[in-house]
Amino acid sequence: MVEDEDRLFSGESIDIEYKVEVPRKSERYMKTVIAYANGRGGRIIFGIDDKTLEVVGMDPDTIFQTMDGITNAISDSCEPAIYPDISMRTIDDKTVIIVEIHPGPMRPYFIKERGFASGTYVRVAGTSRHAEGYMLKELILEGKNRYFDQEPCHGLTITEMEVEKLCREMRETALKNTWNDSERASIRDVTKNMLLSWGILKEENGKLIPANAYALLTGQMPMQPIIQCAVFKGTTRAYFVDRREYEGSIQSQVEAAFQYVLEKVNMGMQIKGIYRQDAYELPMDSVRELIANAVAHRSYLEPGNIQVAIFDDRLEVTSPGMLLNTVSIKKMMEGYSKLRNPAIASAFAYMKIIEKWGTGIPRLLHECREYGLPEPKLIDFDGDFRVNLYRKPQALESQNTTQATTQATQGTTQATQATTQARMLDSMRFTADDKALLTILLYNPKLTQREIAMELNWTVDRVKYYLNKMKKRDVIRRVGSSQKGHWELQIDASAFGERPI
Repeated sequence: MVEDEDRLFSGESIDIEYKVEVPRKSERYMKTVIAYANGRGGRIIFGIDDKTLEVVGMDPDTIFQTMDGITNAISDSCEPAIYPDISMRTIDDKTVIIVEIHPGPMRPYFIKERGFASGTYVRVAGTSRHAEGYMLKELILEGKNRYFDQEPCHGLTITEMEVEKLCREMRETALKNTWNDSERASIRDVTKNMLLSWGILKEENGKLIPANAYALLTGQMPMQPIIQCAVFKGTTRAYFVDRREYEGSIQSQVEAAFQYVLEKVNMGMQIKGIYRQDAYELPMDSVRELIANAVAHRSYLEPGNIQVAIFDDRLEVTSPGMLLNTVSIKKMMEGYSKLRNPAIASAFAYMKIIEKWGTGIPRLLHECREYGLPEPKLIDFDGDFRVNLYRKPQALESQNTTQATTQATQGTTQATQATTQARMLDSMRFTADDKALLTILLYNPKLTQREIAMELNWTVDRVKYYLNKMKKRDVIRRVGSSQKGHWELQIDASAFGERPI
């Protein structure tokens, strides 16, 4: 209960929103109700100032009438009907109202007065936004328990010969991706019936109809998506060093993007026993599956492309489409997986491109620990999903013994200074959120408020609150304009700040 209470009142997030009072116009909070029902659910807390986080409470004399009014407003305003769970909580002798909205099974939900097209909202990066056209289509399919990749691809016709060609190519890919002789021997031929069972093909009145998965696997999808790859100078997207775009079937794009990464990352060596072995700086099996998972689990209704970006300090793989409603980053790290494109997943699993059982992320975490790398960062933001895989600083790998000795001597002095500074910072009573913000600003002073929110997985309003808090305490100051300036720390934050991962 204490842990839940700490989360409820520690600041707004993707599933928590504050209102100082109940607005006279219910539409001001109905957008959030709709967005929660169309997503993973969430809670609206009435009686807390969203700017200062001060608990102001609700009028105790009318609180039960207020709760009834909220229930009736939600029930009357939403289509299909939404029935919230409403409770009270007393904090510092003040009572707040907690309205909990559960994920709805009959998506899409919308505000009656606005209608289906204008009244549907979704939750993106901690805010409630009007659902764009592709989001509406995805919600409709979700509500009917259907999948885009299994829907017919209108305008595309196929022959038996073309189907046989795809079956042969899939088997060849499976054999190429299998290294064990016994496994190779067990690979079955792909048949038309297998494609039908996976949903890659459909059959109506004895006629074969290609699904969207078939079009994607053969590179014939109208507006076939591509994978964009690039190397950037430094740690931002300011300057390109190299960039490529890969077209064709989605399985060929996976291989091309993986080969691009192989060319661009560093290769070193390691000693095993008396043998010297070449070794990449990143766990490349996991990198390959990371790219493949982005292709298999992206939203194909969203018009964007998968991006594979290499920076001095990290590899980024960005996939269009928010996480599905029952999926969270925490669940993914524990091995949970829900298929957005089951037909593609079945084809990729057969071709030994991915595992279907959610093992990719836990294996990535394990391999990064084995490589001595920082833990990868999973980010769900602004309609996209991103994985950051961090590289080892090259300077550390190339130090010689003399440099190491010099730095060890300097490190002793710096450690003493850091200890003193840390005691001073503790006396200033920085919270964990304060320190998280200051650490980000220490290493990335030019970040915008939106970029800070993305890095910390906060809302922009929450970032504004903590920036103002630190400015009032003279801990930070803004130098230059809001667009081209930077943040400057007035204290030595290195005493507690580690490079953010």
